[in-house]
Amino acid sequence: MPTVSHDDVMVEIFREDPAYSVALLNDVLEDEETLPGELLIVLRQMAKAFGGVTKVAEKAELNPTQMYRTLSAEGNPSLSSFSAILKAMGMRLAVKPIEGAAARPSASRAKGRVRKKPERARANAGSKVKAAR
Repeated sequence: MPTVSHDDVMVEIFREDPAYSVALLNDVLEDEETLPGELLIVLRQMAKAFGGVTKVAEKAELNPTQMYRTLSAEGNPSLSSFSAILKAMGMRLAVKPIEGAAARPSASRAKGRVRKKPERARANAGSKVKAAR
């Protein structure tokens, strides 16, 4: 009976059930003790399942050689590369609150913070008001 590698089995599972890949990635990201090693293994397997590293690199607009290095055991993907790889596979990075953790800053700290619009947004807002007159 021929043997099949664990990577090949995982690639087949990801092909058959893409939702499983999302669930597994979320589990890996929640376990800080296994990051980044396990994350890189799962991303390599997923890239194979989603058409191969070269195809995913092209869709992510990344250099395939650099993507192989990024997903290697010694790799350390930047946030922009990680996001581009996920997007090429039809996913995105998201943030969710930790269960049991404070979800918002305290009211006293939040009062002093006002988010300012970028200059471009303020400039465009002014031109819209003038045009409406």
